[in-house]
Formats: sequence, structure tokens, C-alpha cells
Amino acid sequence: MSRPIRALAAAAAALALVSACNSASNHTDPEGKPGQSFGVTRGVTADSVKVGGIVSMTSASGYSKKDTDLGARARYARANAEGGVNGRKIEYIGAEDDGQDPGKNLAAARKLVQQDKVFAVAPMSSVTFSGADFLEQEQVPTFGWGTLPSFCGPKYIYGFNGCLVPSPGGTLNQTWPEGIAQVLGGAAGKSVAIIANDSDAGKFGIRTFQQGFASAGFKVSYAKASVPATAVPSDWSAYVKEILAGDGGKAPDAVVSVMQTPNNIGLFTALKRGGYKGVLSDPTDYDPGLLAKDATKQALDGVHVLLQFEPFESANPKMAQFKADIKAASGGQQVPLNMHMLTGYMSADLFLSIAQKAGKDLTLTHFQNAAQSFSDTGTLVGDRAEPKGQKDSFGCGALVQLKNGAYEVSVPFKCHEPIPFK
Repeated sequence: MSRPIRALAAAAAALALVSACNSASNHTDPEGKPGQSFGVTRGVTADSVKVGGIVSMTSASGYSKKDTDLGARARYARANAEGGVNGRKIEYIGAEDDGQDPGKNLAAARKLVQQDKVFAVAPMSSVTFSGADFLEQEQVPTFGWGTLPSFCGPKYIYGFNGCLVPSPGGTLNQTWPEGIAQVLGGAAGKSVAIIANDSDAGKFGIRTFQQGFASAGFKVSYAKASVPATAVPSDWSAYVKEILAGDGGKAPDAVVSVMQTPNNIGLFTALKRGGYKGVLSDPTDYDPGLLAKDATKQALDGVHVLLQFEPFESANPKMAQFKADIKAASGGQQVPLNMHMLTGYMSADLFLSIAQKAGKDLTLTHFQNAAQSFSDTGTLVGDRAEPKGQKDSFGCGALVQLKNGAYEVSVPFKCHEPIPFK
């Protein structure tokens, strides 16, 4: 190589080195965020934002939350039809199925971040959230139903209706106790039995609802997380016997099940056969699809279901918009609505609302800054505010009752003052 060429090559190499150093110096995120380096935010381009989900599409019991994915698709589709978020379209890649398995939940979180490079996970809907620590460590904004402890406290994880299972110092949503009290004509002198699965979530549910019902004025005559979490019992007689004798040998005025549909069908059927005439309630069986089978419809007849959003029967214009969005996402078909759809829809809606507030320069820092002062009113879950929602629930809800093959609003949507969790 001639001397002039060697000199030119050396100069070019030096210029490239200086440029690289300057680039690193000018664009590395000062906070060293995992999702940001060299001026690039994971999952964000000039015209798109990549989002994924984690949903229990399948489970050993047959219970499925698959329509959570449809709800999210519906909300993202409308956002894109309206021009996206600050000019960026949402690239929703769909939800990973964790099968309600902790190992698969973590694997799904890792795949979405490490392989798919998503900016956010919305929705996350499962009875397990073993991927929470990983998503928090990687600083991935994550949105779902705040029924698990991981939705209460972490900086990057948000419940679409707030934190429903707080740690001491947080607050408890009183919609369920106050709703049951209204159904019974008051809580004074009334007793309630609470039953859940033998799992971490079930034990925590017993702890929270036991305190909530007691604070509302009920006598809690029975409170156990004793039902196997891995399989539905074939014989409910032992549980029924304990429940019906829990109030000093008398049956309670209300039985509250903190379990999923297959368990509720078995428990409620056994209670009815045992002659129980009191109030039955659970937080999961608001699904018109359950009415397709006579046996299921009969088992759940009369049950009051807790909702933490406006009922589908509501005349709220935002509910009409939700129904139209679901219909559009279903190819123009009128599909039976269920609470999983709304879980996905409102998880996506909270993410979109904060992203919109973050502005055109969407980075993790700007997103989190927007969340720190976010609030809005009159949504399908009531008034929302962050970071309040990472410690407290938004405090709103309703009860619907399955009656003669159809759901009716038994306690209208209302916001209650939460109580301190001890």
C-alpha cells in the first residue's frame, strides 16, 4: 500500500473511532436503562410501537382467558384507525399462552423482551406472574388485572383498575363487601363464608377479603384457602359441611368464592343440593358463553358476580364504544361479551393513555414520567390515577346477578372509599 493511501486509511479509521465515541457519548441513556441505548428505545421506531401480551389461553382445568387477547386487539385497532399514538401505530404481536404455568409465564416474558423486543406488555392476564421480577428488572411497562401482588409496588407494572392485593400501608377495594351488604339489606348481624384455592393467590385473597368484609360489618364465619389449585374436586361434601356449620352451627348469610368457574360450578351446585338458600357470589363468572350449557346455567343461577368495571348492560357511551370495537375486531360479527375481553381492552387503554401523555419522543424515561402524573376520569373502571394505582385500587365496581338465563345489574357501578390494608 502506498504511503498516501496508508495515511488516508489511518485518517479514516481515526475518524470512525472518534465518531463512534461521540455517538456513544451523545446517545447512551444517562440512566443506563435496559430498554434504551445509543438513543434507541426497545420496540419503538419512528412510526411504530411494538407491544405483546401474556394470557392464559389454556389451562389444566379447561378455564381460558383467551378473549383477553381479543379485547386488547380491539382497543389497539381503534387506536391505529385514529392515527396511532402521537403518530406511531401500535404493532401488537399478540399474546403468549402461559397455560397458567409459572415456568411458561417467565418464559413468555423473556421471549417478548429478548426475542420480540417489545416496548410494553399489555395485557398480562394469568393466575401466575412469575415473569414479574424479570419485566420489572428489564423496565418493561406491563399492564393487566391487578389481582396479583406483583401489580402492587413495582415501578413498571400497572393494574388497569389499580392494585387489588396491596401490602400493608395500601388500601382495599370495598366494592364486594359493600355490594353484598346492599343485596342483604345491610351487613349488621349478617355472616359470610369465604373460600379460595390453596395457592399463594388464594391465601392472599382470603387475607384481604376477610379484612374487607369484617370492616364492612360482617361476621366472617369461615375463611379458608383449602381447595386444591391444580384440580377441581370431584366431591365437595366436606367443604359444604364446613361452610354450612361455620356460623355457630348455622349456615352463613352469604358464601363468597374467590375461585375460577370450574370450581364455582362444583361448589355452588353442591351447596344448592345441600339446601343452601343464602347469597352466592364470585368474581369470575360474568360470561354469556357460560349460559350455552343448561347445567352450567343452572349451577350459576342466582349468583351475584363482582365486576370492577361498568357492566355490559350499562348505558354508558364508553360501553357502546367498547361493544363496537369488539364487533369490529371480530370481523363484524356479534360475539358474546365477557370480562376477559374487557380486561384486555382496559389494559391496552391504560397503556395507550399514558403513552399519549408521554408525547412524541417516546422513551422509557418519558413514559414513566408521564405515568407519575397521570389521571383521567369517567372511564369504564372509574377515575384512574398513577402512581396511586400501583398502591391502591381505583375503588369502583358493581354486582350483576344471573337470573332466569340472563345477567341483571343487582348493584349499580359505584366507587367506594377504600379502607387501609393491615
